[in-house]
Amino acid sequence: MDQEKKQGLIAILSANTIFGLNIPITKALMEEWMNPIGYTVTRMFFGAAIFWLIGSFFKDRTLDKKDYLSILAGGLMGFIGTQFLFSQALLYTTPVIFSLLMALTPVVVLLLSALILKESLPARKLIGVFISISGAFLIILLSQTQTSSGRNNLLGIGFALMCVLSYAGYLVITRKVSIKYQPVTIAKWMFLVSAIAAFPFSFQSLPEQVIYSESATLKAYLFLGFALIFSTTFAFFLMPYSLKRLEASTVSIFMNLQPIVASIVAIIAGQDIFTWDKPLATILVIIGVYLVTVSSKNKNIESTKVRL
Repeated sequence: MDQEKKQGLIAILSANTIFGLNIPITKALMEEWMNPIGYTVTRMFFGAAIFWLIGSFFKDRTLDKKDYLSILAGGLMGFIGTQFLFSQALLYTTPVIFSLLMALTPVVVLLLSALILKESLPARKLIGVFISISGAFLIILLSQTQTSSGRNNLLGIGFALMCVLSYAGYLVITRKVSIKYQPVTIAKWMFLVSAIAAFPFSFQSLPEQVIYSESATLKAYLFLGFALIFSTTFAFFLMPYSLKRLEASTVSIFMNLQPIVASIVAIIAGQDIFTWDKPLATILVIIGVYLVTVSSKNKNIESTKVRL
């Protein structure tokens, strides 16, 4: 294995580990230190500030006027919508259930692409969709039993499914601009749109956050710091770095680490309990996603790049 490929593997492994860890960390923040609105506003403000600062060190390309609408929709749907629904879902359900449902994103992207962009759906991908949905149905069916410790799993699942739909819609809508501009350019403009949209909510929501009061602990600050520095910023650069060194199909496979990491950490932290249905649902979802994302190695590379 050459050095470039090793670096790519380390980068994609690190990125998905960070994203997986951020799910139980966000759950911990929602339980005691922040609410979904405050968490979302904080991330949007931080993201706008940090990416405009980072963008000042890169040669930037002026946005074409025809791309303004995609940037606006991406900022509202992919950043504000997804982040708010992400934290709202974790307020009610467990990291295990949420992470498994979020793993369905490539499947939903495929369905939206077929519906909106009129892309074809080969038989193997359709089988993958069916298997993944079977895993999701198992999660929903058993979420109301005593084997799960969520506050209101059915409500949390509803928010999680809306989060998946919002993020998948964002990926489809911003497909062209994601290829056209540098990742930093996309991030700084979309975070700016999100920060402006979040600004009216900041006056009431930020003072309400326990983490910004005298009762906040070092652990709370470390959790928020991880979400802002590692998940919002650092992991963002690891994804394109890995795509330059690995095949997109390889990168998509590593994305399946997120629910595994999130589940292990959540169970160890006592945010959920281990039951037979969770590994079975994980296997069904991952097999389905694998069939959807790697069913045609040559034809699927560009679409996979966009999804990431």
